[in-house]
Amino acid sequence: MRTVSVIGFDGALASAITGVIDLFRLAGVTWARIHGDDPTPYFRTRLLTRAGEPCRCINGITLLADGAWEGSRPPADSDLVIIPTIGAPIDQVLHGNRELIEWLAAFAHASPGQVRVASNCTGAFLLAEAGVLDGHQATTHWGYSSQFRQRYPRVDLHPDKLVTVDGAVACAGGGMAWWDLGIYLVEHFVGARVARELARAFVIDAGRTSQAPYSVLQTKRYHSDKAILRLQDWLEQTFREPISLRELAHQAGLTERSLLRRFKQATGDSPTTYLQLLRVEEARRRLSSSQASLETITREVGYEDVSSFSRLFRNHTGLSPGAYRARFR
Repeated sequence: MRTVSVIGFDGALASAITGVIDLFRLAGVTWARIHGDDPTPYFRTRLLTRAGEPCRCINGITLLADGAWEGSRPPADSDLVIIPTIGAPIDQVLHGNRELIEWLAAFAHASPGQVRVASNCTGAFLLAEAGVLDGHQATTHWGYSSQFRQRYPRVDLHPDKLVTVDGAVACAGGGMAWWDLGIYLVEHFVGARVARELARAFVIDAGRTSQAPYSVLQTKRYHSDKAILRLQDWLEQTFREPISLRELAHQAGLTERSLLRRFKQATGDSPTTYLQLLRVEEARRRLSSSQASLETITREVGYEDVSSFSRLFRNHTGLSPGAYRARFR
C-alpha cells in the first residue's frame, strides 16, 4: 500500500484535507462495494501536524492529527506529501509556518524523483516559499495568480491550468481542484482503471483541464505601476473601439518599447492580449446575464467576425461561447 501524508496547519481549508483523505482511502473500495466485490484499498493516509497537535481549520473545525512531521524523515515513510489549501490570510500562514517551509525544502531535495509532493490551490504558496517549485511548472488559484507570480518569479506559473505535473511536483488550481489532482495521482500510483472507477464512484468529471472559465480580469491589477494602472482604467472605458499600440503608448505617456516592457512586467500580458481579455470578459458577462445573440455580443465588444471572435473566446476560456452560456447562465 502507498502512504499519503497530508500536512495540516492552522488556517487550512478543512474540505481540502478531509476530501483528499476520503478520495485516497476509498480508491479501490467504494467501487467494489457498489458492485458487491471485496474491497482492495491501495492507500493508507495520515494527517500530520508539526508536533501531532490538532489542526484548527479556517471554518472552525478542529481535526485530530495522526502524527507529527517534525523530526520525521518523509522519504523513508511517505510516497506522497500533500499541502492543502491555505484558507487564512496567506502572509499570516507563511509567517507562522517557517519550520514547515524549511521541512518541505529538505523533504523535496532528500530524494528527488522518488517521492512526490503536491499542493492544492493556495497551498502552492508554501511549496514556492520553500523553493520546491523553482524552475517547475505550477498552478494555483486563479485569483491569486498575480500575487504568486510577483512573489515567486522563478516559478513557471500556469494559472489557466487545473493541474500541473512537473517531475516529482504536482499542483492543483483553485477550490475543489483537489478532486482532479487526486484522480490524477491515483492513476499515477495504481493505474487508470482504479482512477476511472474512483471518478465514477465519486461522480467526478475527470475531463476538466482548465480553470480559465472561472477566472476574472481583476487579478491583472495587482501591481504598483501607476502609469499602467491609469492605462488599464482608460482601456476599461474604451476597449470596444479600435485601439493601436501607438495610441496606447500616448495614453500612458511612454514610448512603445517602454509600454510593452512595463505592461508585461505589471500584468503578465502584452497590451494586445490584455485588450482581448477585456473584450472576452465583457462577452462572458453578457453571455451569462443576457439573452443577446452571439452576433450582437460580438459587435458590442469590438469585433465584426463571429467565427474569429469565437476562436478567441475559446482560446481564453477553454469553452465556446455557446458552451460558456450553457454552463454559467
